Amino acid sequence: MQTALVTDSTSDLPPQIKDELGIRIVPLYVHFDNNTYKDWFEIKPADLFSGIAKGAEMPTTSQPSPQDFENAFAEALSDGADQVLCVTISSKLSGTYQSAVIAAEKFPGKVTVFDSLAASAGIGMMVLRAHELLSNGAELESVLTELERIRDDHIVRFLVATLDYLRKNGRIGGAQALIGNLLNIKPILTVNNGVVDAAGRARGEKRALKEMLKTFKNWAAGRRRVRVFLLYTGDENAVSALREAIGVAANVEIVYTTEIGAVIASHTGPGVYGYYAYSL
Repeated sequence: MQTALVTDSTSDLPPQIKDELGIRIVPLYVHFDNNTYKDWFEIKPADLFSGIAKGAEMPTTSQPSPQDFENAFAEALSDGADQVLCVTISSKLSGTYQSAVIAAEKFPGKVTVFDSLAASAGIGMMVLRAHELLSNGAELESVLTELERIRDDHIVRFLVATLDYLRKNGRIGGAQALIGNLLNIKPILTVNNGVVDAAGRARGEKRALKEMLKTFKNWAAGRRRVRVFLLYTGDENAVSALREAIGVAANVEIVYTTEIGAVIASHTGPGVYGYYAYSL
């Protein structure tokens, strides 16, 4: 059976990869400066940061509608697919998964929706793994089993350059943000069971990066093969030191480096960088 892959725009798949593999993207929405934009299709993170720097109000975001997903599923099936596998952002971060589930009901037995419990490159890495297995003839059931394994056993760490965006979006208290910025405290964040959570903190970026690398090396030790997916917002150079340090290990394959899209960047701000990884 031919299986088409659909994901949402917060997977932040590099354009050349999604185009080459024929993966359909359903965009989330960014409401900014009195307009509504489709994530990645009509707005990029740089558009947000420049607008906010000029005094624009903080953006808000919203999920795709069930109709958005229904259109994508119908298109995939009309193009010759026998079934569709849709991988979405964590259901605990967005209503996107629920929209996809509602849309799938219009295609009984044809569409399977998988909750990644991840975001950005964490979704992308699962989509690529699914494509790899399907291309090698795997059945959908075994693909879902593998995605569940990755969902249960992977690592993610990232840093934010400023706490201001998290504060303005209500993710952190104003006093905490002020103290953190004044003391140059860098929170090390993770995604735990589908929600953003603290994984530690360090005084200054160098110490925070060192802690992120230590955590990765401890996790990767003894694993036969590790695939790494790097992410950033704003400036790709921010992730260069992380890439160089992680890439030296013999059992590590850096698959790609991707920029975080406008939806997630609306909540984290510029200067974010980090990694997702899973093992084979």
